[in-house]
Amino acid sequence: MNVKLSNGREIPVEMHKIRIVQKTQLVPVDERLKAIEEGGYNTFALRTRDIFIDMLTDSGTNAMSDNQLAAMMVSDDAYAGSESFYKLASAIKDVLGFKYVLPVHQGRAAEHLLAKVFIKPGDVIPMNYHFTTTKAHFELAGAKVLEIFRDLALTTQSTEPFKGNLDIQKFRDVIKKYGAKKIPFIRMEATTNLLGGQPFSIQNLKEVKQVASEHKIPLVYDGSLISENAYFVKQREKGYENKTIQEIINDMMSVVDIFYLSGRKSTCVRGGFIATNNKEYFELIKPWLPVYEGFLTYGGMSTHEIEAMAVGLREMTEIDVAGSAAEFVKYFAERLIENKIPVVTPPGGLACHVDAKLFLPHLPQSQYPAGALAAAIYITSGVRSMERGTISMDRDQDGNEVYSDLELARLAVPRRTYTMSHIEYVVDRIKWLHQHRDKVKGLKFVEEPPVLRFFFGKLEALDNWGAKLAEAFKKEFGPNY
Repeated sequence: MNVKLSNGREIPVEMHKIRIVQKTQLVPVDERLKAIEEGGYNTFALRTRDIFIDMLTDSGTNAMSDNQLAAMMVSDDAYAGSESFYKLASAIKDVLGFKYVLPVHQGRAAEHLLAKVFIKPGDVIPMNYHFTTTKAHFELAGAKVLEIFRDLALTTQSTEPFKGNLDIQKFRDVIKKYGAKKIPFIRMEATTNLLGGQPFSIQNLKEVKQVASEHKIPLVYDGSLISENAYFVKQREKGYENKTIQEIINDMMSVVDIFYLSGRKSTCVRGGFIATNNKEYFELIKPWLPVYEGFLTYGGMSTHEIEAMAVGLREMTEIDVAGSAAEFVKYFAERLIENKIPVVTPPGGLACHVDAKLFLPHLPQSQYPAGALAAAIYITSGVRSMERGTISMDRDQDGNEVYSDLELARLAVPRRTYTMSHIEYVVDRIKWLHQHRDKVKGLKFVEEPPVLRFFFGKLEALDNWGAKLAEAFKKEFGPNY
């Protein structure tokens, strides 16, 4: 929750106590330079021992509650018919309202099954914005992903509360152009990860459903950050300010045909599931679950995780849990803005996003400014962020570069993991980097995988700028920081 200080400033206050801690270390800048060079200027290649504050992602890195940990101790390890599964199914019914459940080991497994069952070559999938693995699965199945967001979604600095909204007229145009039979479903992502964690409104969701229903197109809802989207609805959408998170979730789910999520985010557990009230959809997916994931009552997850997810689903409806990361992200963004750092506004869910195009205006997209900024942040701070720009796109079929709509360095804020002092440290180091941004140059690929290249690709710094940045840092802070 937020509290107001005597000076009038509001700050987020953690509504929990820390009982178990994990030790971290801040290695000297020369060691950080060596680590990023050996990792090919890709923050995914860094080892935990080289990282001070890990803001790569909020997937699987959130702190679980004491009740979640306790639930793991009573799991039923049966291969089939596990009582742990039925606890999860009960939680899904109570929280989301869905009768049929298909557990999977993580969100992208759900995407794979949806692609396998519903998509055929030549189909088109409209969505409010893509996610990397979603796009890969759907395109590998032969579909074309169509992003029909509103134009203002790409304006990083704005006051528009729901930049994750889907453009209804563009949706109608897609149906007219391709025909409803070429659209197996429409997908809404809560919140839109690659736009900066931006939510959509319930009004927009219901408008999408109305058009989809007119043409018998199922509505698929990626709810990996459903609790954050509900939290933003409560804060920003008229008529919902006095609703509970559970009531807002109920309203959203009332129009959804198929729901899936990565439990690593809102439920703070590694795993995921697909849920629906449509028995036909359930029966279409069910035979493929044992082929690719596991039996119906575990789906590739351990029963320990299933127990913890059942608890996490219920806990995510609590206002202090739903808003825990969102309020930290807001504070993080506001502190950066105070220091003239260009960030995505309004602040969204999951992370604070720095606009690399504005931070490094001297770099063309062909030199991967978001990737360069993520590497520079690590060199100067020991903080691992993540590139969300052109490196996160794959080349087209002819080998041409596909430039991203946005170039963002994502600093994820895992739930209940870091404190205010961590945020203040990161702000200070990014402020210093911004003052020395002219020292950051571009990157070029030296090893490039054919798909999802941001995971394993290796790059090198043009003009050896990493070493020059490290030297400038040592002159001011000394070699031990």
